[in-house]
Amino acid sequence: MVTYSDTPSALRVLALVRELRPELPVVVRTHQDTDIDKLKAAGAAEVVAEIMEGSLMLASTTLMLIGTPLNRVLRRIRETREHHYHLFRGFFRGVTDERDDDGSAPHPRLHSVLVTQGADCIGKTFAELDLGALHVEVSAVRRRNVRTIEPGPATVIEEGDVIVILGTEEDVAAAEIKLMQG
Repeated sequence: MVTYSDTPSALRVLALVRELRPELPVVVRTHQDTDIDKLKAAGAAEVVAEIMEGSLMLASTTLMLIGTPLNRVLRRIRETREHHYHLFRGFFRGVTDERDDDGSAPHPRLHSVLVTQGADCIGKTFAELDLGALHVEVSAVRRRNVRTIEPGPATVIEEGDVIVILGTEEDVAAAEIKLMQG
């Protein structure tokens, strides 16, 4: 994690990490959104912009002060982050989410699957696997610290890949079985 906002320095850190530990994900802090693409291209798993997070805190504090219920404020912040930070799509249920909805539909969850030696999916494309038929979405693939957002149908799966899938608990379990066992 690069916790200070200095793009040239962060680029040097990313280059060193890619050389020494290419599998290690790195989160980078930046002041504005202007350098996000450059930092991601250099290998950052995610880039957190101070201005975005500061704005979210201002908005949430204002909403709470004018009487907006906490669960609505938290839901809105989560939606904004999901839109801005692709890694936040889906979520892991916590205390603040207990009664956030009417309970009518299961919430999507993010789940990471490490493709280990002998997995059935090795050498296959996402088109061949058709995980969409299991009602899941492939959100990302991490391969040697190179993160691919929304990999395409022609992406070939390799041993050591970490596949991030989004779906209900039952659906992601079925997708993991298909990835690993066929």
